[in-house]
Amino acid sequence: MSDDVATGTAPDVAVPSLPEPRGRLSEAVVTMLARSPSSSRTCTRSLAAARGADPFGDDLQLALHICYELHYQGFDEVDAAWEWAPSLLELRGAMESTFLTALRAGTPGGDDAAGVLDELLVEPAGAGAVPRHLRQAGEWWQLREYLAHRSVYHLKEADPHAWVLPRLRGRAKAALVAVEFDEFGGGRAERMHSRLFADLMEEAGLDSSYGAYVGLVHAPTLAITNMMSLFGLHRSLRGALVGHFAAAEITTGPSARRFAAVLHHFGVGERGTRFYTEHIEADAVHEQVLRRDVVGVLLAEDPRLAADVVLGVQATGLVEQRFENHLLACWRAPAPRTSLRRPLPGASAGQP
Repeated sequence: MSDDVATGTAPDVAVPSLPEPRGRLSEAVVTMLARSPSSSRTCTRSLAAARGADPFGDDLQLALHICYELHYQGFDEVDAAWEWAPSLLELRGAMESTFLTALRAGTPGGDDAAGVLDELLVEPAGAGAVPRHLRQAGEWWQLREYLAHRSVYHLKEADPHAWVLPRLRGRAKAALVAVEFDEFGGGRAERMHSRLFADLMEEAGLDSSYGAYVGLVHAPTLAITNMMSLFGLHRSLRGALVGHFAAAEITTGPSARRFAAVLHHFGVGERGTRFYTEHIEADAVHEQVLRRDVVGVLLAEDPRLAADVVLGVQATGLVEQRFENHLLACWRAPAPRTSLRRPLPGASAGQP
């Protein structure tokens, strides 16, 4: 038996299945992926639908997620050649344009990158509404739902940010690599942040398989990771990806402290809390590195990217706020309801 298998740190090699479509766009994407990439053409009606779709709706966000996932782990029984099939890229491009336009329209904009990052250091009134709800009035099933939502990103944590590495150079690249090295466990598979989150899911009685809950989450969850993939896969948006990463690292420390307290409140043990406790100290260091050595150096070399850095910071706040609003609208309703497309099985599974 190998050391990885013996210690339980073997990577999850399961490839997810395609999720069920939720509308015309996701149906078109799923239908295309069932065919041969060499024989498929873009449907004119699908392009028109992409241009007129709700940018934050379930259909477009799921369709984008499926397209982007081809650049990560792919899907079971889907030809890997679809990753760069021109017909699918044309449709994806139309959806991306709709989504990016909405992100720009939903944010104030500007080019004061240092200013918007400084603003993140002062938490607004009402910050931390979700962990506060979970500690004061939340139930175990709500915490499990939160983890299922976050698994869409955290089981691929730091992967979208790796796309920007070839687009940087010199000191900025070296500094971002140092941050990514920590995210990937400092070279130890069992310390990778994605693995730590999988440990937490298992402690909560959840399925830690990659992509297990994509079919259950709504658009606000999908939009968070889709935004990262959009910024990461386009060299022209490298400034936005760096801005997003900096914003995430600045805000994660306080958030991680709150969620560690939530887990302690529910009696989750050390294996389950390690994901958040790891972030409390690490991201305090990462924040300084990203602001000074990545954002600062990048803008010193190319000041024209300042507006994109601002977009990345503000868009992160936009999609995170939409996600928080969705959760609280469901959980604080007069008759609290699931924030997922259907409730998780075994409401008390994994409860300490």
